Amino acid sequence: MTDSGFAWGGDQLDLDAYLDRIGYEGDREPTLENLRKLHAGHTASIGFENIDIVLGRPILLDLASLQSKMVEQRRGGYCYEQNLLYAAALDRLGFAVSGLGARIRMGEDKTRAVTHALLKVEVDGTDWITDVGFGGEALLEPLPLRAGTEARQGNWTFGLAYEQETGAWVLRSLHEDGWFDLYAFGTEPRFAADYTVFNHYISTHPRSPFTGRMVVQRPYPERRSALIGREFTRTRPDWSREVREVAPEEIPDLLETEFGIFLAARDAEALVTFHRE
Repeated sequence: MTDSGFAWGGDQLDLDAYLDRIGYEGDREPTLENLRKLHAGHTASIGFENIDIVLGRPILLDLASLQSKMVEQRRGGYCYEQNLLYAAALDRLGFAVSGLGARIRMGEDKTRAVTHALLKVEVDGTDWITDVGFGGEALLEPLPLRAGTEARQGNWTFGLAYEQETGAWVLRSLHEDGWFDLYAFGTEPRFAADYTVFNHYISTHPRSPFTGRMVVQRPYPERRSALIGREFTRTRPDWSREVREVAPEEIPDLLETEFGIFLAARDAEALVTFHRE
């Protein structure tokens, strides 16, 4: 097991509250079946969002703040928040967890900085990639870290490739016109301290995709939903899309019904005001 408790804070986690939040009712053994259930439950329950950044608040990565926000307040979070909370739960349950870092591609071949967090978990001698914080095209279940892996998850297909020339693993999603690179990652271990540095850039730099506009996403087995600014999109497995502009006053209810994100009254009011301006 890697850095039990000390690195991921599993000993500080209210495990019962977290498992209730994600609707998990199984046993608590560190098995592959349970890893799949935990990943699926988390993804289905905790939406991807950057609302605190939009409201001018810092993104806090200590476990107490993560639990308060995503478990107690029933909010969502983005990659560092979600995967750090998830890592603490996996660690507490006895899984061997390592942090990894990825370079976002989203169909492009340019080399970007490492800004995305994901996790690697070893189960019975096999490494699995598990990532509950990638937003709209996030995995619904773990994938074995093996070149050529392809897996149908809900109505979506994912794959893993290994690039000899770059030494990188690439997570891909099957689109209507072929494989679409989501991100590239290495197997160098990353730690909570690394994510703190990455998080500062992503949550404050003016060139970050998460400063200046709201980004809310959620993957379902049968659709992918996104609210970028005031543009709401549902994407279906046949790649047809429903797109509409949302009035500022609609946003709090839409966040709750479509993304499972619950806002306190003052936050809902502040978000509506932000989108009126």
